[in-house]
This record gives sequence, structure tokens and C-alpha cells, in this order.
Amino acid sequence: MKIYLNGKFVNKEDAKISVFDHGFLYGDGAFEGIRSYNGLVFRLKAHLDRLYETMHTLLIDPGLTKKQMGDAVIATLQINKLKDAYIRLIVSRGDGDLGLDPRKCFGRPNVVIITDKISLYPAEFYQKGMAIITVATIKNHPNALNPQLKSLNYLNNILAKIEAAHCGYDEAIMLDSQGYVGECTGDNVFIIKNGRLSTPHVASLKGITAEAILDLAKKMKVETREGYITRHELYNADECFLTGTAAELIPVVKVDGRSIGDGRPGALTQRLLSGFKSLTKIDGVKYRAV
Repeated sequence: MKIYLNGKFVNKEDAKISVFDHGFLYGDGAFEGIRSYNGLVFRLKAHLDRLYETMHTLLIDPGLTKKQMGDAVIATLQINKLKDAYIRLIVSRGDGDLGLDPRKCFGRPNVVIITDKISLYPAEFYQKGMAIITVATIKNHPNALNPQLKSLNYLNNILAKIEAAHCGYDEAIMLDSQGYVGECTGDNVFIIKNGRLSTPHVASLKGITAEAILDLAKKMKVETREGYITRHELYNADECFLTGTAAELIPVVKVDGRSIGDGRPGALTQRLLSGFKSLTKIDGVKYRAV
């Protein structure tokens, strides 16, 4: 495996950064998880736009244009001869001292691109659906850490994941500061009720896969809504599913011990999953895995 590290390709065991890097010390940086399908990077532009928006807010200049960053992603896939891959694109602030002050980071940002395989959930979950729970760890308040920042600081999500794991579940719902459904530890949440598709408001991260699902639903003439969702509404939904770059689209059939609908993946969920699979074949940047 070759890793892109600051403009060069190095072997996995040689992909190293300093322990003084602010990304390592404080989670000070941005990242994107991206997928490629059969030689096509799904919605690469959208991922790069979100990455650069996060970096703009964090005042991190990677020293690369969006085109150069996109070219680096493609080159990393090609050198590893991967047609189907999970891509982790990371930009940390760079080396500094042991203090918090980013002005004392004297090195340029570190840019890392890893291309590999990923399997987030067992295949059985996609066929039969999965059960999830709500955990006590809530999402960060949006005025403390804006949810649109896809930063390296994922401790909030990790604490929720730990709770889920201790209870024997693979995924958990995190409520927002007002008690409404926010998002899962790594996925966006959707519910379907009386034919209408709903997902939490902008207090959650706007997922690239989630946006793709909303686009598909509108093309299918399905009514969509982004707004506040209570757990009562979630429990009594006809269908529920999660979306994410790594998870793609996965049905949920039970939440906090309550069956969703008839306890099986719903018809609209399956239609959207089929539509998403078709979308991954045409929506993105093509490349040749040499």
C-alpha cells in the first residue's frame, strides 16, 4: 500500500508525521471519507467543497487547490491499482509546540491520503436491517462546535460509540442539545412516515450520501422534509435507515427495543438503496486504475 504524504508516495510503514502535529495533539484538522466505485470517485467535488469549507473556517491553508487535491486523490487510487475503495483524505494543521495557539504552528499543514477497503457493517444488516439504540452522550452544542465542520475531533462520536458497544450494539443515535434526534455516531438518520421522507435539520452534519438520497427521493416524486424529529416520531415511523459514505444506505428495523414498521426493511428504503447503487455508477469523477 502506498500513502500520499505531502506530495510524495510512501510505503504504509513509512507514512509518519511528527508527534508535535496539531492534528495528533489536539484533533486540529479536517478530513473526508470518500468512496470510489468501479473506477469512479463518487461526488468528489462535493467532498472537496466540504473539506475546503471546513479548512476555511479552521483557517488552514493546505497549499493545494481543489483541483490539485482531487488529482492527488486520483493518483493515490491509481498507484494502489484500486477501482473500488474507501478514501480517507486528511489535512492537519501541522507541527507546532505543545500549546494550543495555532499561530505557533511553524510547519505547513500535513496532507495525507489513504486508499483502502472498508466494511462497516455485516452484509446481513443490509439484507435484514439492524437494531440501534439512543445513548446518553448528546451531540456537541452547535455554538460550541458547528456540526458542519468535519474536523479530526471526533471524541463526541467516539464516546457515543463506546456506549453503544457496551450495550451490544453497532450504532447509536445521538440527540441534540434540545433532545431531538441528531445523527448516529457516523451516519445520518432518515425516517419514512406515510410516504414522506424526513431527516434531522442542519444541526447535524450534511452528509454527501444523505444529500444524494434526498436528490433521489425528489426525482422519485417522494415528499422530503428536513426538520426536528422526536424519538416518538422515530419509534412510530413506517421505515428508518441510515446513510454515510462508509455505511452507504443501511435499513434500521428496531430502535430502543421498538420495532420500526413491520420489523423488516421497507419498500421505499429498498427503492432508494437500489437507486443509490445505480447513482454510484454515473455520479463522480472517472479514473483509470493503472
